[in-house]
Amino acid sequence: MTRPRVRRHGSQKLFDGGFAYSAEVSDGPLLYTAGVSPLDSDGAVVGPDDPVAQVTHAFGLLSVLLDERGAAIDDIVKLTVYIATSDRADLAAVWEALAPEFGGEIPPAVIVAVTVLPYPGQRVELDAVAALHGSGLP
Repeated sequence: MTRPRVRRHGSQKLFDGGFAYSAEVSDGPLLYTAGVSPLDSDGAVVGPDDPVAQVTHAFGLLSVLLDERGAAIDDIVKLTVYIATSDRADLAAVWEALAPEFGGEIPPAVIVAVTVLPYPGQRVELDAVAALHGSGLP
């Protein structure tokens, strides 16, 4: 099986925020994840009310999910980060904790402030689109 190539693009005309504005996949199927919540193996929220601890944990879970389907972090085509907050400092702190996880090549991503997430104490949720290798089907 060949690995689909994910190419990320900046823009010559938009502000260079240090991240890709778009990505394309040369071949292969895509995987769409549901929201990945920062839950432990018993279903309890990790780091209640701590968005940095939660994004770190949720990102690890996202990595596991991608691996189960034959993808990896560098196969992420688009990432959405939801943060229950009205404080821009929380958005910045989560992004500062998350960005290094990509090893310098950040996919197109958006951070969205929301009023509430499903679990008590939950402040972060992630969802992603990733390129799969081969058919992606078992």
